[in-house]
Amino acid sequence: MADRLPELTTERLLLRRWRAVDREPFAALNADAEAMRHFPAPLARADSDALAERIAAHVDAHGWGLWALELRATGAVIGFTGLARATFKAPFTPAVEIGWRLTPTAWGHGYATQAARAAAAFAFAFLGIDELVSFTAAANARSRAVMERLGMTRDPADDFDHPAVPAGHKLRRHVLYRLAAPRV
Repeated sequence: MADRLPELTTERLLLRRWRAVDREPFAALNADAEAMRHFPAPLARADSDALAERIAAHVDAHGWGLWALELRATGAVIGFTGLARATFKAPFTPAVEIGWRLTPTAWGHGYATQAARAAAAFAFAFLGIDELVSFTAAANARSRAVMERLGMTRDPADDFDHPAVPAGHKLRRHVLYRLAAPRV
């Protein structure tokens, strides 16, 4: 998908450039009802491929974005973690979001937190970003726990209705967390 994205490694994970062979596990992740529980709907293959193209275009435009997340021990792709510009209209935008989506079999192992820490360190040290945001549907306790483990903080006054989620939808209300760059 994109070849400008630098690779990052952690003890157990490789955050790497996307490859053409990643389209299949990416589509499976995006079609998984459990993985997509806090999104309006799972994605059909064509929609997943369109998302892959948007990810690649973001990396091409900025030199950074969302990494394919691979287990170093097995080479299995378990999802993605990374950075994206949040450009929809909200009181906190424009902003750089840190986010993740992992296959349910990878949940509960600390992978999202480990990968997000690497992505945040990259954002602060190499991109000079002053603040990262992360947001999710209010009911998404798993992602909120990752945000809190990262040291992100939430002010309920910042919570918002996501403009891409239809009015009246149970997932429209989102919580916003922030993480400031470490002071040197």
